[in-house]
Order: sequence, then C-alpha cells, then structure tokens
Amino acid sequence: MDAEMNIDTPAIRPNKGKAPETAPSSGQSKGHANLPWVEKYRPESLDDLVSQNQIKETVQKFIDENKLPHLLFYGPPGTGKTSTILACAKRLYGQRYKSMTLELNASDERGIDVVRDQIVNFASTREIFNVGFKLIILDEADAMTQQAQAALRRVIEKYTRNVRFCIICNYVSKITPAIQSRCTRFRFAPLKAEQVESRLRDIVKAEGVNLTSSGEAAILKLSNGDMRRTLNILQACHSAYDVIDEMAVYTCTGSPLPDDIEKITSWMLNEEFSVAHANIRQLKTERGLALQDIVTEIAAYLDSIQLPTMSRIYLLDKLAEIEHNLSTGATEKLQMSALLGHFKYATELAVKAS
Repeated sequence: MDAEMNIDTPAIRPNKGKAPETAPSSGQSKGHANLPWVEKYRPESLDDLVSQNQIKETVQKFIDENKLPHLLFYGPPGTGKTSTILACAKRLYGQRYKSMTLELNASDERGIDVVRDQIVNFASTREIFNVGFKLIILDEADAMTQQAQAALRRVIEKYTRNVRFCIICNYVSKITPAIQSRCTRFRFAPLKAEQVESRLRDIVKAEGVNLTSSGEAAILKLSNGDMRRTLNILQACHSAYDVIDEMAVYTCTGSPLPDDIEKITSWMLNEEFSVAHANIRQLKTERGLALQDIVTEIAAYLDSIQLPTMSRIYLLDKLAEIEHNLSTGATEKLQMSALLGHFKYATELAVKAS
C-alpha cells in the first residue's frame, strides 16, 4: 500500500461516535420505493458494509485522526468501492456532504476539459464558514485519457489544502504511476459467498421475495462475488417469476444451466462429430444460449471431470483462444465447429495417454 502521509491537512471535525443525519440506513425504503435495489440498499455508513473490514478500519482511522490522504480504490465491480467513499463522505460532512463532495463518473466525463473546468473550479474554492477540505470522487477513472490524467496529477498537488481526491477504478494498471504515487492504494477483493448470502437474505426478507435454496445457490454462483450483480439478478427474477428457483435464475439471466453444460461436454467427448454438432446447435437454439457463455461455463466444468493432464491443458488453451476470437468479432458458427474439433482432438490425446 503506497501512501503519502505528509499532507498538510486543515482542521476538520468528523462526526465521531454517531451516525450523520442523512437518508435512512440501507434497507429502509422510505421514499425509495421505485429505486433499483442496488441504490435502495446501498450502505449508508461504514458499519453497513458487509466486507473489506481491513479497509474500513484503516479509512475510519484516517477520518478519526484527521489524516485523510488522497485515496485510490481499485478492484472488480460490485465490491463496495463507491459505497465506501460515499459512506466516508457522509461521516465527514453529515447533511452537508452533497455541497462538500463532487462526484464525477470519468467514463462519461473523461477529457482534459473536465479537469481544467469542473475539477479545478471545485478544488480552488472553499466554503466561507468551513475550515475543512472538500472531497472529489472520480469513479471509473481508468477510462480517463492520458492527457486528463497528466493534468489531474498537478491539480492533486496544487489543491491539497482545499480538497482530497478519491480515485476509483477496476484496473489500476490504467492509472498513471504519477497519480498512483500520490494516493494511498486499497484493493477491493471480490466478496465471499457468505458475505453476499447474508445481505441477500436480508433483502429477500425485506422485499418478500419467494426464493428457493436452489435459486439462492444459482444467484451466488452467477454473481461471483459481485454484490451489484447479485441484486440486479434478484430484482429481475422477482419481477418475472413468483417463485425464484434455479431454472428461473438461469432463464432470466440467459446463462446456460449446469445440466446443459454437462450435456454439451458429454456430447463433445463421446458422440460422433456431426451428431454432437447437431445436438449442440439445437440446444443453443432452444435455450437461446450464447457460445461465449457456454465456453466460460465449460472452462469451469472441466475442473469437475477426470481428464489426462495434456488433454486438460490443451482444452483450456483452446477455450481461451475461442473466447478471444469471439470477443474480437469471430462468427459463432465457425467457433462452435472449432470448439467441437478441439474436444475431439483432446479425446485422441487422452487415448494416447492411457
């Protein structure tokens, strides 16, 4: 964790020991009935966050000791980066947090003009009756142009007395080293299944969702540690189905069922080429499946079956190649034939190994 701690910080009085007087805590639906659940149940305070305990404790200490540095939050989507800094802002400023905070989504506003105009104007002014610093939140900053990041580097140094920056991104490698060195970095890891499960059950109870155990397991598997994706899947399924089971979750998201992946893999390993090709094509049409989703699920499914080492290595390498081809615009028809051909060759490698 790279930190620059020699920061001349003006006096500021955080709200120690009590929650700020802001909107209702997460899970409260007062005035929020029509909001997407992702926003309706966004944590209102650091205590409401279900993960990243070490980061919470460190940031809390920064606030309590009046030593908040510039921050860089990075990690996969849906892991609490934006929620954490918004909770910090509410703790710092209470009801004034909207006037003391500038939040920009850098994927929409990512040019050098934004740095020169909006950010500089906000950073260069101070409130008359306030002696503390303001906060600028740059979300999705990895989408900022190189020129904008170069301009931002100087702004961060020049206005440290007036403002603190929190830069949020998914890929820290896209942030210039000069900006990274000026910030304290925190990596947000994907949420653990039990952390997602506890919040999921709270929301299911609050919204009166009829969620079965198989449906819950399917949502946890598809979300893969992404709380935002978890809530989006849950809300979409609740809108479409009275009872949310495994079939409802996979149908609503358009993801292949585990049974379908098992069938496809079995056909490719055991059936003759033309028969397997016809079966897979028919199943894709009936279920409305995308080949890219099939490839992703097959890669995970290979871990659960017995294969010789060379066959496994060969298949994983070729699955990665097909996934890359699909992402660059290759046709599904040709790539499906290639996928089947690779599995047939892998079976030959397995026969030679035995």
